[in-house]
This record gives sequence, structure tokens and C-alpha cells, in this order.
Amino acid sequence: MTEPVTRPSITRVVIEADGGSRGNPGPAAYGAVLRDADTGAVIAEDGTAIGVASNNVAEYSALIAGLRLAEQYAPDAEIEVRMDSKLVVEQMSGRWKIKHPDMRPLAAEATRLAPSGTTYTWVPRGQNTHADRLVNEALDGKRSGVTVAAELQEPDSLIEEVESPRAPEGEQPASIQSQARGWGGGGEPTTVVLVRHGVTPHTTAKRFSGGLASANPGLSDEGKAQIRAVADWLSPIADRVDAVVASPVRRTRESAEILADVLGREVEVEPGFAEMEFGAWDGLTFAEVGERYPEDLKAWLGSLDVAPGGGESFRVVQERVLAGLARLLEAHTGKTVVVVSHVTPIKTLVANAVDASLEAVFRMELTPASVTVISYYDDRPSLRMYNALPPGNDVFAADVTKW
Repeated sequence: MTEPVTRPSITRVVIEADGGSRGNPGPAAYGAVLRDADTGAVIAEDGTAIGVASNNVAEYSALIAGLRLAEQYAPDAEIEVRMDSKLVVEQMSGRWKIKHPDMRPLAAEATRLAPSGTTYTWVPRGQNTHADRLVNEALDGKRSGVTVAAELQEPDSLIEEVESPRAPEGEQPASIQSQARGWGGGGEPTTVVLVRHGVTPHTTAKRFSGGLASANPGLSDEGKAQIRAVADWLSPIADRVDAVVASPVRRTRESAEILADVLGREVEVEPGFAEMEFGAWDGLTFAEVGERYPEDLKAWLGSLDVAPGGGESFRVVQERVLAGLARLLEAHTGKTVVVVSHVTPIKTLVANAVDASLEAVFRMELTPASVTVISYYDDRPSLRMYNALPPGNDVFAADVTKW
């Protein structure tokens, strides 16, 4: 018999559970995620197919799987269950009767597994994306069974980078970067999680796409899927996110709305984080600009102060972006903020964070739907992550083949 794996520091856990059936009844699976309620860290997860079943059977199976994870990995912890199944939440809370004969034995098993004091919370589907992903991976044959935290280092690393900037008190920092995190004094840093928007038709075609004065294309289906993956990756820190902020440009607003739905926040707009205006070049490829405006392009590539016709220079964008940053830091001091922006503003913020010349923007690559994290200790920024992608995302690998 397998001995329970105990974690003495974990006193409260959250179970996120979801089930699904393609056909109702049809091929069915469940997904369950066990998290430390205090840190948001994933302790273990389970995604398993259960053959042909109804949605309700799959939902109850997910609840049972989650309670079994808690029994094994956090046997003494208080439990909150979060599900987007109103039926299961209301029945397990005792407010609705269990009339269907198929549900009664499942509800009885869940009741047996649930410690006294277990609470049940209904959440919108957009806040249950991790468990939903496990369901679909199980249905697609991509996974089966339990995965524990030791095998989930990549997703957890984002939580650690965003929410645990300092080494534990009394512990020797592992690097100069770790030491730098404490230079700002005793207050909590303001952590800015920068997300580049997902791809648009212009991104895919490698066309200049500027700010509010541009053709302003929206996200493609691929771009929406990219941002949903980022939202799932960020979901463990949802309770710690103070705000979701976007530039006013359509593609960033659409990206921010997807993130905000999962993180449970309204979208705030900061015009300082809009993309550079490319003027007459907007909508053209680099080659087309070279053909139509060869001298202008040559001058632009050689100067931070030259702007495309009717557009902005890098210096002007820098001034605008840093003014937006100042407003953000003042409004959300000591908090974690998700900011959805564009290539030029994000690279400008990175150059500023590492005290590099603005020319550094020409030496950075930034992938669509990537995550960059900067913490600000008073006036001292610390770059903690750059151009990171959710685990399993192969966009970066695909781009490498083109270098």
C-alpha cells in the first residue's frame, strides 16, 4: 500500500475539478488539480479518461479524483473545492437533492472522502481552465493518471518567479540575481507580468502593425489559443493579481479580456503601453517598406530619433512607455499586475530595467504571447523572466528553425 506523501507546511488546499463528455453520453474524462491554497502552487494533478459516460458522471468523477489527491498528498489540510458544475456544487453543499440513480453512489463516495468542513464553490468556466485542459488532454490520449509537483517544475516556476522573489530568511541566495531582489528595502516589490499579445493576421504575415492609428487587426484563432494557454499558466496566481492592464489597441484589449476572464479581474487601459506608430509603413512588410521608402528605412534603422512618416521614433515611444510605467507603479504599489502590451514597449521596459541603452531593443527577440516579469523595488527594477512561453508551447522551437 502506498504511504501518503505529507507536506507539513500545507494546511489549506484548493481542489479544481472538471469533467467532460463528448456526446453526453460519450467518451468522457475528468481533470483534477490540487493546489496549496496559500501559495497557489500545484501539488498534484490528475487527468484520466473513464470510457463512455455522461457529463455529470464525469464531473463527479473529477471531484472524487481531487478528494483522493488531497487524501494522499495533504491528508490534514482544510479543503475548498472549486468547480464550474452548478449541479455538483449545489448537491454536495446539501442544497439540491440527488435524484438521478447514477449520481447517488458517486456522491456517496465523494462524501466519504471529503473531510468535515470541506466547502464547495461554483466558479465560471473561465476560472477552471487548468482542470478543463486536463480533461481534453485525457480525451485526446495525451495523458492518463496522476502527475505530482516534482514533475510540474515548469508551470510552478512561473508562480515562484512572480510571487516569491526573495530567498527565505536566513538562507544564502543562490546568485547575484537573487541578492539583487532584496536591494529595494523592506517593502513588497511591485511585480509587473508583461504579456505580449497573441498573433494577428499581420503578425503571421510579418507586417508592420502599430498602435491606435494602425489598421488595428484583432487576434486570429491561433492568437486567441496562445493567450488562453498563457491564462492557464497564470491561473495559479489569480488571487494575487491586483489588476489586468492593457494598451488601448484592439489586439492587446482582446488578449487582456481573455486573461482577465480567467484571473477574475476587469481590464484597465493604459495608453502609455500602446505599440509604436508606424505611420505610412503600417500594414506593409519589411520588404515592401524597403521598396517604397528605402531612404527612410535606412535612416530609421540607424537612429533612435527618426520616425516613419506620420509615426513615432523609438525615443518618443520610450518617453511614453516610461510615463505609463510611472502611473502603473503609483497606482499598484506593492502589488502584482498583468500588463498586456506589444514588442516595442516591452523591450523598452526591459532595456530600462537592466539599465541598458535604448539601442538594446534592436538586440532582443520577443515571441507572441510570451511572458516577461520585472519587479520594482522602489526605483530599482529587477528582471526576473524574459520571453517565456507556457510549458508545451512549441512556438519558440518553430522560430528557431528559421534563424
